[in-house]
Amino acid sequence: MNCSANEVMMLAAKAARGAGAPPAQAARFGVAAAAHLMAGRDDGVLGRALAALPKGAIIELPLAINCIEERAEQGRACGALHGFERSLVQSYVSTLPYTAALNDDDILRIDLTKPAQRTPVQRIDLCDEIYLGWAALAARILVPESAASRQSGAGAGLSDND
Repeated sequence: MNCSANEVMMLAAKAARGAGAPPAQAARFGVAAAAHLMAGRDDGVLGRALAALPKGAIIELPLAINCIEERAEQGRACGALHGFERSLVQSYVSTLPYTAALNDDDILRIDLTKPAQRTPVQRIDLCDEIYLGWAALAARILVPESAASRQSGAGAGLSDND
């Protein structure tokens, strides 16, 4: 299935929410997942990260990066990102808004004073298995369709359709 990067990003974020990630970490995972797939990295890493929820890299990796950012002096810092799958770390690092580099020893060096270079966004070929799996996880965040849920305010009302 050929999708826009935005479609993949939103679907991955919703899948992470459905698997138990808090909203902020789910959103960061969505951005990283799109970057991961655009870079042609192993999609199995994303599945393993989702399966580990409510623990694992989707929760811990953004927090580890934030800790490195907080230690920055004069806009620069470095810190280790051990214990995560390297390709997933690379995907998260590639989405940072500032210059960041991951060395062979999984040490992240950041410069908060320099904006990151961005690559052009492209469409992503997402295999049906991943799409359906993520869609099933994303469906967990939906309110079940029932008369009781509609009476509680779920769904579109008359004014929503005008």
